[in-house]
Amino acid sequence: MALITKMREYRVRKNLTQDELAVLVGVRRETIINLEKGRYNPSLKLAMDIAKVFSCTVEELFCFSEEEKG
Repeated sequence: MALITKMREYRVRKNLTQDELAVLVGVRRETIINLEKGRYNPSLKLAMDIAKVFSCTVEELFCFSEEEKG
């Protein structure tokens, strides 16, 4: 299964940098980069914290595809 994320879209819409989002949710910028590229599955708490920043649901930000990436 591949992680599909709309984090970058939501982050750009809210005019936040990766660094700013990382500070807001208490992670390193590298974590945000890996999340946006679908290389890292967030914990439930992190997914909920990110969704709260964007005033949306976790399901709006993240989903899984049945197809494998790459």
